[in-house]
Amino acid sequence: MHLEPSTIIVLAIVFLSTLTRSTFGFGDALIAMPLLTMAVGIQAATPLVALIASTIAITILARNWRRVNVASAWRLVVSSLLGIPIGLVFLKGTYDGVVTALLALLIVSFSLYSLLRPRLFVLTDDKLAYVFGLLAGILGGAYNTNGPPVVIYGTLRKWPAENFRATLQGYFFPTGLFITLSHGLAGLWTPGVLRSYTICLPVVLLAVLLGSRLNQSIPKGKFDRYVHVFLIVIGVMLFIDSVRM
Repeated sequence: MHLEPSTIIVLAIVFLSTLTRSTFGFGDALIAMPLLTMAVGIQAATPLVALIASTIAITILARNWRRVNVASAWRLVVSSLLGIPIGLVFLKGTYDGVVTALLALLIVSFSLYSLLRPRLFVLTDDKLAYVFGLLAGILGGAYNTNGPPVVIYGTLRKWPAENFRATLQGYFFPTGLFITLSHGLAGLWTPGVLRSYTICLPVVLLAVLLGSRLNQSIPKGKFDRYVHVFLIVIGVMLFIDSVRM
């Protein structure tokens, strides 16, 4: 099958973002959205990323659902769904650049502190899951950045690498499905978007398989450090994006 150069670019972006998500459990949208927006435009990139993200989540869950920390996941999901409408109110405001910059600085500061001071306090139960979930929902509804608060919560709960990745998907799948269905109802599932999604499926499945192996190969004692380094990269990307707003 002959592929257009633009299609090859899309496949490369999807492979990289999916591999990242499958390895660490998060980060795909922050990689895919800016790159796909430049390649195909935001009207096509937004629903395509959402469809792929839901596919990644259900694929990982199908193989790792027993590793999901259900007690944490359902609390995060419920509180996030409550926070999303609040975030939509903020979406109408004019301070998105400022809020995104503050979020970026918070993520970078937290991760730098964690790397330099490894004796970070640990959450021993899920009482604060509602707080982190609510914050994630607000940020997700307003600025599509619900991932970082949940990732920070997982690091404070000291989830093992295999549980970390699976539990994040247990959170991202229902919240992402809500967003994906909203896109469909809004008429964003155009024939072009559905065609791109179909073409991307084999690449997504391959990246999920490779990412799973990479996740298992990371030494247990170093997983948290890798997550914090990746959070710093995401924080810097968010800050750069906020400057452009």
